[in-house]
Amino acid sequence: MKMTEMACLEIRIDSESSIPKYRQIVNSIIEDIERGVLMVGQRVPSINEISEEYYLSRDTVEKAYNFLKEKQIIVSAKGKGYYVARNILPSRINILFLLNKLSSYKLQLYNSFVGSLGTNAHVDLTVYHCDQRLFINALQEGTGRYDYFVVMPHFKDEQSNHINIDQEVLECLRKIPEDKILVIDNNLPTLNRDVAGVYQDFGNDIYDALEEGLEHLKRYQKLILVFPRKLVYPYPVEIMKGFQEFCLNFNFDWEVIDQIYQDMELRPNDVYIIIEETDLVNLVKQTRDHHLTPGKDIGIISYNDTPLKDLLGITVISTDFNVMGETAAYMVLKKKKEKVKNVFSFINRNSV
Repeated sequence: MKMTEMACLEIRIDSESSIPKYRQIVNSIIEDIERGVLMVGQRVPSINEISEEYYLSRDTVEKAYNFLKEKQIIVSAKGKGYYVARNILPSRINILFLLNKLSSYKLQLYNSFVGSLGTNAHVDLTVYHCDQRLFINALQEGTGRYDYFVVMPHFKDEQSNHINIDQEVLECLRKIPEDKILVIDNNLPTLNRDVAGVYQDFGNDIYDALEEGLEHLKRYQKLILVFPRKLVYPYPVEIMKGFQEFCLNFNFDWEVIDQIYQDMELRPNDVYIIIEETDLVNLVKQTRDHHLTPGKDIGIISYNDTPLKDLLGITVISTDFNVMGETAAYMVLKKKKEKVKNVFSFINRNSV
């Protein structure tokens, strides 16, 4: 690598930002390399020079430079200083991430995806609220602006019933090259294209997870699924079908209700499988009012794990959203086109 003279470099430090100052140094240097302000082989200012010019501690600058060296973005030449390394960055991928709704577990997935990409990509998040028209508009406006589209297809019809996809959405997706799409969370066999995917199999997932927890469920007489049918963000009906199939195959008495009502007729030896978190809160409150102990008098299982449910000791059946995000990022970076079913499991925390 031919060493050249030091280029003009501006370190952008925002003292009001919550981003650590060493990361602001890192980001400034990376951005200048990408914009061509810094070229391969050019010298970057020394640790002391940055420290003195921007009134930063030497430890802060050294931490930034060590990070850049570990990523092979800069190299050091003994007695000469630091230089921009050869082939330090792949082209950054511009990605549009289409999320159907904001929730703690969906954001967990998104953050895992972005974090796993690192500096290799720029991701814009758009929430389309299960609305086909907003989804289509976002795709059309993104054409030519993005290298990759990560789509989470969950929609609703005029009666607020969940639908996986409709013909207009299919036609819009089919206009995007196969190697620029990743379908996440839901599976779209009707797309009939060789596109990457990381998905849940909602019907089989709940069946298998309940079977995994069968020994705990055998203590109870009845399984009750609280499945909200008319929500702003509806859930796949396959969840209910998988639940019903499990109960029939294992001879459980069962019931499906829309919500946890006030003054429920709570009976010992019933298990409630809760989809919505508001229903979970209402049920837990009523069990306390009735002096019923979850895991002893009554069973509670919640759908989709969150840190709060872990803290409260609520048994869950859930996919691993962190793994889903990591897998999706890996597939984008490695240009994989497989369809991968994400792990889904029964996590016992003694509330059943």
